[in-house]
Amino acid sequence: MLLSVSAFAADTVTSTSSTVSGTTTVDRTPSTANAPSVVINNQDVCSFAASAAIQTQVLGIAGGTAIRDLNCERLKLSRALYRMGMKVGAIAMLCQDARIFNAMEMAGTPCPFKGKIGLDAAKAWAENPEMRPDYDKWVKENVTDKEITKEEATSLGIGIGGILLLLLL
Repeated sequence: MLLSVSAFAADTVTSTSSTVSGTTTVDRTPSTANAPSVVINNQDVCSFAASAAIQTQVLGIAGGTAIRDLNCERLKLSRALYRMGMKVGAIAMLCQDARIFNAMEMAGTPCPFKGKIGLDAAKAWAENPEMRPDYDKWVKENVTDKEITKEEATSLGIGIGGILLLLLL
């Protein structure tokens, strides 16, 4: 037996046409704040450069500066004084740093005090502790609660004077 099935389809053509139009918008502009370069031309300076910038979608800020290194300046000045034969002046310059002041004191060679050296300088520092570069630390370590420093005596006098003035009113 022979069976045959034939299927025929109609020739239909479907055509679709569409037109798309549109615009592209950029809703974020690129950042434009750049940190400025701060140039320090000489290698023998005691400063360094720092710069920064920040940018938002609306505002950008940038800035830069040169920052002085005071310890570097102290070392260079001390070295210059020493080279000119001013050894006491060089040590006095270094003694403005509390660390060196303490090291000299621990070594038994006190820093110069207004032209005095050795034991005379040690005696002058003991009589004028408020001129020490480490005065705040020195007060905490050496002044007991029973003693009154010059600063406290002044503030106490002002306090008592203020109370008396209020009583008069």
